[in-house]
Amino acid sequence: MTPAAAAPAAPRPAHARWTLAACILASSLSFVEGSVLNVALPAIRSSFGAGASEVQWVVNAYLLPLSALLLLGGALGDRYGRKRLLILGTGLFAAASLLCALAPDLGWLLAGRVLQGIGAALLLPNSLALLNATFEGEERGRAIGIWAAAGAAAAAIAPLIGGWLVDNAGWPTIFYINLPLAGGAILIAGRFAAESRNEEAARTDYPGALLATLGLLGVTYGLTLWSSRMVVDATSAALSAGGLVLLALFLAVEAKRSDQAMMPLAMFGSACFVGTNLLTFLLYGAFGSVMLLLPYVLIEAAGYSPLDAGLALTPLAIVIALASPLMGRLAARTGGRLPLTAGPLVVAAGMMLATRIDANSSYVAAVFPAVLVLAAGMALAVAPLTSTVLASVDHRHAGTASGLNSAVARTGGLIATALLGAVFAAQGSRLLAAFHSALIVGAIVSAAAGAVAWLTVGRTPSPKRKAAEA
Repeated sequence: MTPAAAAPAAPRPAHARWTLAACILASSLSFVEGSVLNVALPAIRSSFGAGASEVQWVVNAYLLPLSALLLLGGALGDRYGRKRLLILGTGLFAAASLLCALAPDLGWLLAGRVLQGIGAALLLPNSLALLNATFEGEERGRAIGIWAAAGAAAAAIAPLIGGWLVDNAGWPTIFYINLPLAGGAILIAGRFAAESRNEEAARTDYPGALLATLGLLGVTYGLTLWSSRMVVDATSAALSAGGLVLLALFLAVEAKRSDQAMMPLAMFGSACFVGTNLLTFLLYGAFGSVMLLLPYVLIEAAGYSPLDAGLALTPLAIVIALASPLMGRLAARTGGRLPLTAGPLVVAAGMMLATRIDANSSYVAAVFPAVLVLAAGMALAVAPLTSTVLASVDHRHAGTASGLNSAVARTGGLIATALLGAVFAAQGSRLLAAFHSALIVGAIVSAAAGAVAWLTVGRTPSPKRKAAEA
């Protein structure tokens, strides 16, 4: 490298710190949105007089585009610039949040939620990719750790802020809090972040993205209609079948595009990669459904205020944030098999504990133990899952594998939410009975995730991972 080329390195540390700040602010939009909405759902339902399937779509209108377009968002950043896509996604998320806050009816709210999901699919992968391009070596690991910790902190405090806002200012205000975060991210990124892209990026996989989106839409819509009425009619069957056909076409397109695909199928030659993604789908689907239902049931059936429901969930994010780094270091020494088997089993135990929650149970005796055990189980699994996924593929697929695993986690939540119609349709004692049934099903699914880990994940750290760490 010539002296002239090296000259711009002098101001880099200050710019790197500001880039980190911009990425934290941008990504916190998604972390906050994912946790704050749950405490506002009862108020939103009451405000619009929404039915069970409509409540499901308040959640899934966001998760659907996020799940389907997450990989495309990363590919667009590689091709057209990560800073550009981060700013574009953040701006779209802010505009969509304003639309949600001002929505005169449920249709406009759902439109805003779809746009939020698209914005999140653009900003999330590019916030991490921008950090990866800005920092090197140990600084990169430290920056990503700060980024992840800040996201966990945002997720921990968001239900408290959201609950207070719903209680005192109405549910639309939960969307206004996104505006200063987005404005700060855009201003800082525009001023300080350096543009980066992958000059060798392949042609963007638009056909794959379209088929994945439409396929997931068909399956999700069909399952939502079925679950809200528990009847298989011609419409729900046709939508589900059509979605499955489109997803099969998506796989055919991805196979034809080979390494230029949005989801290269060569990665699925690793049994560990297949197993960890199946585990992700099952565990995050079960856990996401409980995190959606728990505050809803506490508010609707147990008489909690939105603020109280937010406080009830606070230990969860705190335990996960504090314990996950320890579990990551443990998995680096012992391999992912043990924590990835134990974590889902502990989550299953937490769900069974939560079946003790009823209209008159105290927080300390019934809710807190369940939340604590759920948090411990997820803390066991979160960090080892990420490292095991990355270790299961070769280096050139590491970024795609990480993005795909994030998309699978959101898809698990998407499908699980689509299956919760019977719970949202119930009231009074029937709501608690439906909630307990959902918890039992969730516990079975979580235990199945643990069994998948035991059967597919190696006992020791991967040679590729150990070589990389050496």
